[in-house]
Amino acid sequence: MEPQNSALGSTKDLSSESQYLINNQLELQQSPPKIPRTITIVPNTYNPPDNFANVAGKIYRSSFPRPENFSFLQRLKLKSIVVLIPEPYPAENQKFLQDNNIQFFQVPISGNKEPFINIPQESITEILKTVLNPENHPLLIHCNRGKHRTGCLVGCIRKLQNWSLTMIFDEYRRFAAPKVRSLDQQFIELYEDMEIIDYALINNWLPVAW
Repeated sequence: MEPQNSALGSTKDLSSESQYLINNQLELQQSPPKIPRTITIVPNTYNPPDNFANVAGKIYRSSFPRPENFSFLQRLKLKSIVVLIPEPYPAENQKFLQDNNIQFFQVPISGNKEPFINIPQESITEILKTVLNPENHPLLIHCNRGKHRTGCLVGCIRKLQNWSLTMIFDEYRRFAAPKVRSLDQQFIELYEDMEIIDYALINNWLPVAW
């Protein structure tokens, strides 16, 4: 009687399926198992402030920046920040400005509210002289929520760009929602922009870059 073949001995009489299993087992014995490569996912640390958007050229808008937004704002290489609120600027924001050599312009204005509070037109004109000056760019405009005061200022910039009132109001409502103020839209519509137009033309600031 002939001796039987061992499992890993002669494979002469084995089926093709058995042969495949034996060869695969031999390969595993000879080669160490492959260890899957570990991929480290780094979370996105760049968080823009609420209501952040590019207005035109290197002019930006947003709500009040907080420390978690500073890394994002650094990427813009800001030269100036225009603040439309009267409250003192927080110490951490002041330090961010100093560390990044950013000019600080604070022009406090009150939002349009019934019955007797209205944004002074001359205040908007003075702010626009700062905002439109290319020497101050890149520049960020903000108030508290980046909705109403900032929206009025941006609406006046849109008038200088010859946007229709329909387009201006659509943009205003998108940022101001859900608290759209009819007084803000009225202010934008009635804003007399000839003084700033003359001033901007003399300084070659018009047309405003898209």
